[in-house]
Amino acid sequence: MGIVQDLCHTFYLGAVINGTYFLSHQSQAWTWPVIWEYSKRALEKDSGTAPEHEEMRWTYLILVVQYVLFIFPTVTATSKVCTKFKVSNCNECIQSGPFCAWCKQPNFTSAGEPDSVRCDTDEVLGKRGCKEVDIVYHDSRSVVKDRTRLSDRVQLTPREISLQLRPGKAAEFDVTFRRAQGYPVDLYYLMDLSYSMNDDLQNVKNLGSNLLEALNKITTSAQIGFGSFVDKTVLPFVNTHPEKLKNPCPERNENCQPPFAFKHILKLTEDGKQFQDQVGKQGISGNLDAPEGGLDAMMQVAVCGDKIGWRNVTRLLVYATDDGFHIAGDGKLASILIPNDGQCHLEDNLYKRSNEFDYPSVGQLAQKLSENNIQAVFAVTSNMVQTYRNLSKLIPKSVVGELSSDSRNVVQLITDAYQALSSEVILDHGTTPDFLEILYDSLCPGDIKENQLKGMCSNVKIGEEIKFKVKVTASKCLQDQSFAIRPLGFTDTLTVSVRTLCDCECDETPRPGDCNSNGTIKCGICSCNEGFVGKNCECVTGGKTSQELEQSCKKENGSAVCSGAGDCICGQCTCHTNEDTSKKIYGQYCQCDNWNCELFEGRLCAGQGTCDCGVCRCNEGYEGSACQCKRSTSNCKNAKGSVCSGRGKCECNNCICKPGYLQPHCESCPGCPSPCSKFGPCVECYINQEDGSTQNCSHLCPGVKAERVEELKRETVCKEKDSSNCWMQYVIVEDDGEDKFTITYTLKRECPEAPNFVAIVGGTTAGVILIGMACLIIWKIITEIKDRNEYNRFEKERQNCKWNQASNPLYHKATTTVQNPNFSGE
Repeated sequence: MGIVQDLCHTFYLGAVINGTYFLSHQSQAWTWPVIWEYSKRALEKDSGTAPEHEEMRWTYLILVVQYVLFIFPTVTATSKVCTKFKVSNCNECIQSGPFCAWCKQPNFTSAGEPDSVRCDTDEVLGKRGCKEVDIVYHDSRSVVKDRTRLSDRVQLTPREISLQLRPGKAAEFDVTFRRAQGYPVDLYYLMDLSYSMNDDLQNVKNLGSNLLEALNKITTSAQIGFGSFVDKTVLPFVNTHPEKLKNPCPERNENCQPPFAFKHILKLTEDGKQFQDQVGKQGISGNLDAPEGGLDAMMQVAVCGDKIGWRNVTRLLVYATDDGFHIAGDGKLASILIPNDGQCHLEDNLYKRSNEFDYPSVGQLAQKLSENNIQAVFAVTSNMVQTYRNLSKLIPKSVVGELSSDSRNVVQLITDAYQALSSEVILDHGTTPDFLEILYDSLCPGDIKENQLKGMCSNVKIGEEIKFKVKVTASKCLQDQSFAIRPLGFTDTLTVSVRTLCDCECDETPRPGDCNSNGTIKCGICSCNEGFVGKNCECVTGGKTSQELEQSCKKENGSAVCSGAGDCICGQCTCHTNEDTSKKIYGQYCQCDNWNCELFEGRLCAGQGTCDCGVCRCNEGYEGSACQCKRSTSNCKNAKGSVCSGRGKCECNNCICKPGYLQPHCESCPGCPSPCSKFGPCVECYINQEDGSTQNCSHLCPGVKAERVEELKRETVCKEKDSSNCWMQYVIVEDDGEDKFTITYTLKRECPEAPNFVAIVGGTTAGVILIGMACLIIWKIITEIKDRNEYNRFEKERQNCKWNQASNPLYHKATTTVQNPNFSGE
């Protein structure tokens, strides 16, 4: 309960103490950096235990909670913010944020104020005294240029609109669509003529009149055309044997037409009898693999508009097959490596270059169908329905219908597909620059969908009006351009022209005395004549260029003019003034201020000093980087009374030692190198003086106090060799201060005796000879033992051998003797 009571008490205390601050500063002071600073203070853990510090932490925490819960939702919903960064003119101001405005009023800025103060929200500029007529502010807006009324021929309005966009701020406009009664339809029937479609072809030959009759029931004008496809005429897609290229049917007694990629047979026409006659002349063909070259054919139908005969009406492409399709990359099987170029290549109504270009990709085909306003109807057999449904997901405004095994239901299938396609309205804008964002609010009957990438409404009835709200936002300045919005599958188009508002147009009437009559004014800023510089062209250059005058206002090469905190006027820095009169910028280059110093417990220089150019100047009796300590050295003195042993400085009653030396009094340095070798020459010099040398040791022993004793009693003794190779012994004690030592030494030295070279050489030679002889004897013994063992084994094996002199039991004498009667034996 105690914690809860304390929390409630602190919340109440924070609300009472800071309530006035919230009410008066919620739109200005409470920015995210302020919230972040208060949050850090609330979470800080102080080493002290002062109760006022803990209370301050809780107060900061409550301030943040109050702002996030109560103030922030109101501020973000109502306030406008202009985030300006290095703004020096009107154009840069307008481009820095959607709510930024510019004050073009002459003499709006006072001496020392930068031109960036002209850039802010219109409310702030008004409060600072800028007249409304002098505030330059652009807002996004739309202008309708062609609002044609809806009719049986016009299903979309408006037809043309112009947008003026402020970067970062959206322009909105409404689009209305009404599905017209009996809108004209062009239907192209594209059929697979591979061998498996033989029975389907017979039914399609009688299709013309029935299909036109069905279309005329739903439209005032209908046209139909016909084309067919098989596959590329190369291995492994078709058999390239000469006989098979003439007749690809599996049975020789059957008659099939030669294989082909795509053949355009009948241009779109209203004559159903002509359709029936031309289709009746067609014969089946054949290929080797199951997938067909249908995407090749669809691409040519889409891009060869003049040869196909498409009108500017609803366009349907019916694709009938019982198998799958080849896609981009499959052409590599036949060494066809050139990607499909998406161009029309019909020659004599045949796609003769199919063996040069690969199959199109699904995305490429979808783009061409969309560009040419063609809706695809996939009429496929039951075993292929799922395959083409997956394909349909990648091609906008396409449907899949299940075709009977012999295509008897094709008329009903096309009628249903047309109704399904026509009742779905999809607004699309195609490809636009990445910096242009287009979103749609679809106000469908009974359903509202907001911020969609495309406008979409389903089950739209004939004569029913639906509305879309289009929101266009430019994230940066763009060149003037346009794009088209159209309902997929319909011919109506809305052309949208876009112009970004990134330049200021300040219509100013010249007034006497502007720019001291030494220049012209534009959007409140003077452009000086030659020989004059300054904010109001008040400075005469005196033969110096403006760059030379400006250089004298830089602290060093590459630095900002007047440290970015002042204006260079006539070669001298005039520092910016601050709304808070307690804050001051000063210095030759405006490099100093009186507020950027270290804080302690939320107070500048702990409230015990003044801030001077980033450094705290402490009051008498205080010290520390933030003047946070009372001056004292009681804890810094060692046993001898020396402050930090002369090897550090005392800050806040604690020693800050030189690197390596340890607190509390900087007396020892465990990590420092041993001074023994350093003072070897010094000790030798003092010993030689005792032996009568007149050598001066002061340059070898700086800061050294030397003492001679008979015996060294210290355990820690330095042993170093002198120039005669004798061992010296001495003790080094580091005194208080830097590089001060006391050396205690003795005259006794240990000199080693000279070595006996004869004994060393003789002994070494004798040792080498003896070792060599011993090695030879050992080798001889090992060899003798091995030879004897081998001889004994041989003798043993020879005695065990038993030689058998009997005849070979496998040998048999001849049973028959043949004698030549003509041979006398001589």
